[in-house]
Amino acid sequence: MKRVLIDSNILLDIFTEDPLWFSWSSEQLAELSEHNTLCINPIIYGEISVRFKTSEELDKSLPSEILRVSLPWEAAFLAGKSFIQYKKKGGTKASTLPDFFIGAHALTENLILLTRDASRYKTYYPKVRMVSPE
Repeated sequence: MKRVLIDSNILLDIFTEDPLWFSWSSEQLAELSEHNTLCINPIIYGEISVRFKTSEELDKSLPSEILRVSLPWEAAFLAGKSFIQYKKKGGTKASTLPDFFIGAHALTENLILLTRDASRYKTYYPKVRMVSPE
C-alpha cells in the first residue's frame, strides 16, 4: 500500500467547500483512499489550522483515516537546499516556503503527492509522483 501526502490546498478545498475545487479535491481524496494510506505532516497541519479556532476543532474535522507522519530530518535539509535554488532564481521570500518541506517530504519517503498546485513541486522536485489536475 502506497502512502499519499495530502497537500493543504486539497484539505482546504474540502473544509471551505470551495466552489471551483471542492468536487475535484474530494473525488481524488476518496479515490486515493481506496488503495492507499492518506497522510499529512506537521507543515500541512499548520497550514490548514488557519481555518479553525482550536486544534481540537481541527482534529475533529480531519477524517480519522488520515495518518499523521513526522517530517524527516533529511526532508528538512533538502527543503533548505531547494530554498537556496529558489533564491538563486530570483525568489523573494525571506524564509523556506512550506511547499519546499512538503515536496522534500514526498521525495525523501517516496510518497505520492496529492495537490492541485503542482508547478513549484515540478520545478524543485520533478521526481515526485503527483496527482494533480495538470
